[in-house]
Amino acid sequence: METTELLCEIRPTRPKGVRHQLRRDGAVPGVLYGPKTSPLAVAVNGVELKDRVAHAATMRIMKLKSSASELNGKHVLVKDIQRAPVSREILHADLYEVDLNRAIRVNVGLRFIGKPAGVADGGILQPLVREVEVECLPMEIPEFFEVDVSALGIHDVIHISDMKFAGNVKPIFDSDYAIVSVLPPTVEAAPVVAAAAEGAPAEGAAPAEGAAAAPAAGAPAAEAGKAAAAPAAAKK
Repeated sequence: METTELLCEIRPTRPKGVRHQLRRDGAVPGVLYGPKTSPLAVAVNGVELKDRVAHAATMRIMKLKSSASELNGKHVLVKDIQRAPVSREILHADLYEVDLNRAIRVNVGLRFIGKPAGVADGGILQPLVREVEVECLPMEIPEFFEVDVSALGIHDVIHISDMKFAGNVKPIFDSDYAIVSVLPPTVEAAPVVAAAAEGAPAEGAAPAEGAAAAPAAGAPAAEAGKAAAAPAAAKK
């Protein structure tokens, strides 16, 4: 696995505004820690860190370059970053020191390739997870895993156990969970005909017993009056 360098120096923690000054100077405050490393306040080059993160550097091993002997030459990966809510600029970084000869657990992203057969039949490709946890040596961490979905039909599923992992990369999972599936086509419900106004008979329905039939549209008012008077005359 390719490694890159990252400029890093020990930073002061006092006074309180020192972190703001670091950011104004183009650096990013952070902390370095690890299984055998006590947490140490550091500052890294902001431009370099942004570039590494933009190229999936959260899972890429980096070698620190520093004037401090306790930092220079250490191998780290970016464990976590904090960003500004609006600008998305990196505000803080957690660097995790790794032993190149000791396996670690990391999350690696998935890349889905191919056009599923089920999509050609109207189905919808549905990724269920975007990354998987694996265990391997730091220098063997892949940047991503390719998942070929070409053979998936509607309702077909790829599980974690179906994936192939090269070398000594070992997937970590308790249950054989699904990675991706093809959902059936979405069927739209037929439009519902608006109900007739309350109290008015539906189109084509006979009038209620004892009720006079409504006059046809456009019938003269006089004829409508005669139709209404007919039941009264019958009673006499």
